[in-house]
Amino acid sequence: MKKCLLFVFALVISSANAVGAFAQGTVTGKIVDATTKEPLPGATVILKGTERAVPASLDGSFQIKIDDPNAAILVNFVGYLQKEVALGNVNGNKNLGAILMESNVTSINEVLITANSYAIDRETPVAMSTISSEIISEKASNQEFPELLKGTPGVYATKQGGGFGDSRINLRGFQSENVAVMINGVPVNDMENGRVYWSNWAGLTDVTKSMQVQRGLGASKVAVPSIGGTINIITKTTDATKGGSLFYGIGNNGYNKLGFSFATGLSENGWAFAASGSKTEGNGWAEGLQFEGYNYFFNISKLINDKHTISLTGFGAPQYHGQRQSRKYIQEYRNAPQGLRWNPDWGVKDGEVVNVEDNFYHKPQISLNHYWTIDASSFLSTAVYVSKGTGGGGGITTDRSLNVDTIRTGDMYSPYDLDQVVDINGNSVDGHARAYQYASRNDHTWVGALSTYQKSLNANFNILGGADLRYYKGMHFREVYDLLGADYVLDNSNVNNPNNKARVGDKISYNNDGVVLWEGGFLQGEYTDGTLSAFVSLAASNTSYKRIDYFQYTEGNQETDFQNFFGYQVKGGANYNLTENHNVFANLGYFEKAPFFDAVFLNNENIINKDAVNEKILSYELGYGFRSPTLSGNINLYRTAWNDRSFTRAITGQSGELFFANLLGVDALHQGVELDFTYQPTSKLNIRGMASVGDWTWRNNIDEVTVFNEDRTQSETFGPMYMKGLKVGDAAQTTAALGATYKVLDDLKVGVDYNYYTDFFAQFDPTTLRDPGIEVWEVPSYSLLDLNAVFKFKVAGLKTSLYANVNNVLDVEYISDAQNGDTGLDEDKNGDALGSTVFFGTGRTWTTGLKINF
Repeated sequence: MKKCLLFVFALVISSANAVGAFAQGTVTGKIVDATTKEPLPGATVILKGTERAVPASLDGSFQIKIDDPNAAILVNFVGYLQKEVALGNVNGNKNLGAILMESNVTSINEVLITANSYAIDRETPVAMSTISSEIISEKASNQEFPELLKGTPGVYATKQGGGFGDSRINLRGFQSENVAVMINGVPVNDMENGRVYWSNWAGLTDVTKSMQVQRGLGASKVAVPSIGGTINIITKTTDATKGGSLFYGIGNNGYNKLGFSFATGLSENGWAFAASGSKTEGNGWAEGLQFEGYNYFFNISKLINDKHTISLTGFGAPQYHGQRQSRKYIQEYRNAPQGLRWNPDWGVKDGEVVNVEDNFYHKPQISLNHYWTIDASSFLSTAVYVSKGTGGGGGITTDRSLNVDTIRTGDMYSPYDLDQVVDINGNSVDGHARAYQYASRNDHTWVGALSTYQKSLNANFNILGGADLRYYKGMHFREVYDLLGADYVLDNSNVNNPNNKARVGDKISYNNDGVVLWEGGFLQGEYTDGTLSAFVSLAASNTSYKRIDYFQYTEGNQETDFQNFFGYQVKGGANYNLTENHNVFANLGYFEKAPFFDAVFLNNENIINKDAVNEKILSYELGYGFRSPTLSGNINLYRTAWNDRSFTRAITGQSGELFFANLLGVDALHQGVELDFTYQPTSKLNIRGMASVGDWTWRNNIDEVTVFNEDRTQSETFGPMYMKGLKVGDAAQTTAALGATYKVLDDLKVGVDYNYYTDFFAQFDPTTLRDPGIEVWEVPSYSLLDLNAVFKFKVAGLKTSLYANVNNVLDVEYISDAQNGDTGLDEDKNGDALGSTVFFGTGRTWTTGLKINF
């Protein structure tokens, strides 16, 4: 009997101990994106059947206690499919490793982007920063798309004159023409000059799923060489979840935005459809900057079977906006009754505002993608795309008998009096225009194809190869927009039609086409083995330029032969994860790229520049990263030597006229150090910061510079130009940022961002650098403070978010863009504030918006 009681007692104790052990059991793991392997901080881990839940920390890791050895957990994260994980006989502690979360989209463009352009944390050896759609939604407000990147190391972004979509971005001191911008894997840099016109993509904030900035060589495997870096923008594709949203927002200076999105979800027969659209309008922060813009997006996909998927994606952003094109002296802003809001580039006609300097454009882009899973180890993705842009920018011109500054309603700070011009033109004896409005057009047709093949040779080694083919034709001409009461304007620029009496819609001044052909390919080998990942990549491309001029040459003599430039790039790198917390990486690359179109054809004529050669770039980078549940940080060192650079620089004259200068054979050195971190001491508080210190310098003088007028005729040739040792301008070389978000309540989050800019040098007019020892003006340092908040609640059972933003909270007065004045002939040879022309940055702005999901 005693033995029986002892047995029962032992059994009870054993069971109690077992229950106690299970009650103290702990499950750990890490929540990551299934494709990019990036951690998903804030993902929720729930013990199934209970209310017990924990959030994932900064590196995606979590820890949850369990009391049932056969329990399961549910993992949730916004934008991803819920995942259930069975724990299976937990006894004590159990590490589930990486839990891969699948995006709740049908991967229409994901594979192409991820495989070919997206960098993976602690694997791809490049410096990068990723911005999610959640951050974009919370901070977009009425900022320009590039401004969302201002807290990224090496980035300098401004609104320039302040017109809708007129923003620009510099990365590590390189302007946008030397930064590869890709949307859904398709390059969008202009094929002739490399620039990115953000007004063409003004609606991207509505449809962007994530945006990644890769500084330096980048991870793009198509034949797109990037000097400063690569910006990869991934749009939302077809949601597998049925639903949609409505958005309405208001802001300063008449800002008004209405938008919607809708998705059918994935049907049983494999079809899915998604669409979104918006309208944005307002008056702009400065006077004369009225704008109206639209955005549309659609995606139709079909899952044919387990091997084939096709999708059709289209988006565009037609817009019209007034511009402030003319930089002015600081003292002129001080004297203007409007202060910093003064804009000399607008007028009045019949009591209505006329945007004399304006921009109108529509550049729809449509792509057809096919994804083929050939077998378990190989995959082929192909995209065919087409884009047809139409539009341009306006201006006003007068003949020699009429000074443009005399046709204003009052003094120089008043708008143009276009009614006065109508009267002047009406008194013309023969009906010709003494002043009229024109539009400089830049239409184009762009067709391309991208195809990438990926093969896994074994568990450690992959090879990738692909082709990048493009055809581009740009059509450049000026047309009469408004004769302002006259009958015609006399134009003698067309040798085939001299003394042309041009009327509205007729072409004047210049009319030429630029044709660009691009054939590129790449081959890459990738090796991964636990802690080590490495790659070697080879790419080559042939760029062919042809110029066709319909005005300066007679029929039969209007076309040039194609001018061919063969370029190539070799790059490689490796990342080594020292521990779960520490990693180091390095990359090295050399490439040669074709000069831009304007450097090949001198002075906008069919004159071949025999001295045009490939630009040559050597770049390398070292980096270190640290990851822990609460702290994530990176430090990078970079050095980029750029030889035989060629570019065309716009120069604004004293009276506002525009000139252009061809600079050939310029060498520059860009080097620096970058630091960024994110710290999350609690699930409620997130702190992030960065510091970037650059040293960007011109390395040689220029023997000769050719300057030509806006109507594309040669003006003058100067030389030599003394550039050696001058700092590269147009962007702050030292920047810093500090920001924080705090969850006041589960449904209320507030944020603050501080940005600091210094070592900012003005652009220079090369024609003023005719004496050695000339210096460029250093723009005063400045800092900005932004606030944002989001409150989530339900309306009639529908999830609703209320957004609020205030940018430049302290209404700081600062100079965001500057051009060095003609002070080179002064005794001290120093650039200064007195002689430089500038744009002041935007003052305090605000927006608020309501988004309802259904």
